[in-house]
Amino acid sequence: MLKLALSEIAKLIDGELCGNPEIVITGISGIKEAKEGEITFLANSKYDSLLKITQASAIITSRDPVKSTKPIIKTDNPSMAFAKIVGIFAPSVIHHPNGVHPTALIQKNAKIGKNVAIGAYTIIEDNAVIGDGTIIYGNCYVGNDTKIGKKTIIYPHVSIRERITIGNRVIIHCGAVIGSDGFGFAKVKGIQEKIPQIGTVVVEDDVEIGANVTIDRARFDKTLIGKGTKIDNLVQIAHNVTIGENCLIIAQAGISGSTVLGKEVIIAGQAGLVGHIAVGDKAIAAAQAGVTKSIPPNTMVSGYPARKHLEAKRINAYVQNLPALYNKIKELEEKVNKLREELKKNNG
Repeated sequence: MLKLALSEIAKLIDGELCGNPEIVITGISGIKEAKEGEITFLANSKYDSLLKITQASAIITSRDPVKSTKPIIKTDNPSMAFAKIVGIFAPSVIHHPNGVHPTALIQKNAKIGKNVAIGAYTIIEDNAVIGDGTIIYGNCYVGNDTKIGKKTIIYPHVSIRERITIGNRVIIHCGAVIGSDGFGFAKVKGIQEKIPQIGTVVVEDDVEIGANVTIDRARFDKTLIGKGTKIDNLVQIAHNVTIGENCLIIAQAGISGSTVLGKEVIIAGQAGLVGHIAVGDKAIAAAQAGVTKSIPPNTMVSGYPARKHLEAKRINAYVQNLPALYNKIKELEEKVNKLREELKKNNG
């Protein structure tokens, strides 16, 4: 069992220790589940009340003032600091493939870099390029003329079509499809005729793509996923979409064709964006937002159709009061009708 003194942990995460430096930590856990001998973390002030009830022996917090009878280690980023400690107490046990499996089908003209791992039954087509240190699990497909950078990890059952570019240190989870045809059709004499999609997809460095994500190729140019962007599971990104650097796209979101996202945009779960709009830098579309118009930078929208978040909250509050308002109007109508009857009698 690994044992570390609080003083050692504070040094590892460049934190400021407030409390007994000799306390010994033997494990890690969430703040609700933690037991004596374990260290936990608090990253959101709305959970401050848990500081009073946690059984943890120490807590990693932000540098903001907190009230706690427990020893604390103040850090700039408690979540990342705790993640580092997790890596020490519970190191990853993932065993990636090594070497090229004999059942992998690699065409003669494909270029495979140094220290590349390719799993069973994976297909690498002609003129594909796989960068040094990249890991491709089994049952994957890499199309003609596709380029994959260095130290990228591609998990099982990923399909990367022809002429796609994947950057360095990209992670693509199971079942993702990169470069499928964009949804383009034109109605001719009552029949939906397919419009050729001859563009590509470019995924820049340090992007992570979740399980069963689909990213369509562009009609002519490219669908672009910017550097550092993280995409959750079950997201649909249509043709010619441009996503800027360091965006977060959460599960089941859908982005229609030719929409442009700036840098550090957040699209929350099940939000839907129409095509041909622009979302400014650091804008946020809240969960289930139906975005029908462009969003200015540094703006949060919610609801359907999406409006500025405070306006949407007010509208929602009015909607919640509709039953009470209906009963009030009904009561007033009854009073008005009684007054009319009395006036008729008095004037009769």
